[in-house]
Amino acid sequence: MEIIILCIKIFLVRILDVSLGTIRTIITVKSKALIASIVGFFEVLVWFLIVKEALNTTNNSIFIAISYSIGFATGTYIGSKLSDRFIKGTLSIQIVTNKAQIIDFLRKQGYAVSVIDISEIDDKIKKYMLVMEINKKDLNEIKSLIRHIDNKAFLVVNESKYVFNGYFKTK
Repeated sequence: MEIIILCIKIFLVRILDVSLGTIRTIITVKSKALIASIVGFFEVLVWFLIVKEALNTTNNSIFIAISYSIGFATGTYIGSKLSDRFIKGTLSIQIVTNKAQIIDFLRKQGYAVSVIDISEIDDKIKKYMLVMEINKKDLNEIKSLIRHIDNKAFLVVNESKYVFNGYFKTK
């Protein structure tokens, strides 16, 4: 019974530790060094305490290592879901399409759209590159709106580190 309790404890604390690490990494990329440092302190404190307990047990069961590993994997998953949910950000989107009506449609939905005329090698079909900066939470809506008009549109989505000025849709 003691081994089961230890394995559950290792599993749960590893989830906390790795979730904190995932969030710390994302906060660091967003140039929030002070907050990332504070999260990092707690991440390492939790990690140290659970590693100390896992290594100081007289029981050398493989289930301790398995609990540790499954906790790591689960913590990675939960940490990424938490960061998607709670860490705000902006995305830069480039859309290549030959459907000009997407431009007005997206603008009527409240999105700012910059348009660049582009051409392919043979210049037979007029194409447009739409450039947008959106809040991360609006990505699924944008994809749905684009698919509604042009399900063959080419999309490139990148996370933006800094955005100065510009217009963002407000709800």
